Amino acid sequence: MRDDSSRVVLVTTAYLDPGGEVDRLLREAGFRTVFARPSDRRATERSLAAAVGDAGAAGIVAGTDPFTAEVIEASPALRVIARCGAGYDNVDVAAATRRGVAVTHTPGANRQSVAEHVLGLMVSCARGIPQSVADVRAGGWSQPSGRELAGATLGVVGLGSIGRTVARLGLALGMRVVGHDPHLDTEFLDETGVTALPLEGVLGEADFVTLHLALDASTRHLIDAAALRRMRPGAYLINTARGGIVDEEALADVIAAGELAGAALDVTEREPLPADSRLRAFANVLVTGHIAGATAEARSRSSLAAARQVVDVLSGRAPGHLVDPGWAAARVEVR
Repeated sequence: MRDDSSRVVLVTTAYLDPGGEVDRLLREAGFRTVFARPSDRRATERSLAAAVGDAGAAGIVAGTDPFTAEVIEASPALRVIARCGAGYDNVDVAAATRRGVAVTHTPGANRQSVAEHVLGLMVSCARGIPQSVADVRAGGWSQPSGRELAGATLGVVGLGSIGRTVARLGLALGMRVVGHDPHLDTEFLDETGVTALPLEGVLGEADFVTLHLALDASTRHLIDAAALRRMRPGAYLINTARGGIVDEEALADVIAAGELAGAALDVTEREPLPADSRLRAFANVLVTGHIAGATAEARSRSSLAAARQVVDVLSGRAPGHLVDPGWAAARVEVR
């Protein structure tokens, strides 16, 4: 490491604090840490670029803020952006690669937490738990009939690390599980008995459809009006992946028309959910604030893994879970 800027790591992940385990890991590895604390919930592109530039960061332990080309260009010393989490749609990976900046992520670190949140959302939908709590709080004591998960069909769209964990939880509850994934793990199917179907088949057969996909050009609004109308009238849609996978206007339309039993979303196209979103009007649409992976255990695993990836890159080692394998070639070209 030739100068002080090569030893600076900026931490923008909102739940990480000075003195915590990530801070200690980085400092013990010989790096100076800077914590960005934007005044709003999420840094704007301008404020994030200013924080990156002011720090002169060589490495970033990143949250869900917008790491655009402008932000990436803000620090000439920048060499690595390590995302705490599996998703990296908030990072302009192409711009990073052109600059020779590695982008890493931490797939699998929050799979158990997300899968358990999906289970909680399914139970809440099936038994109307939030509605009953609100009714009792308001002085009521209604007792509508819910439904059991055992015997119901769970449709898992995306059988990656999280999707497979959700599928196993469904099987443990006595659910029939069907799934769709462009890259099927046949060993997993053989081991568990999960039935592979085309997307249309999953949508048409499942009582609960849960989404576990990355957001990219191929999956944006994958669940559109046509897809939603393929679902069973008594079915529920659950999304803990990325908001842009679901066309929320189309979802509002089918909910308003009574064509779905309901939906449960932990992610939305715009976060926080806008005050004027039509989805706020429906009692059978449950929205949580992007907390599926927000457990102490998952955050610890994810943030420590990201910090180690930063240390690896800045120490000249190849990092784990590199998003763009072209980074190594780009790094040579930039130098």
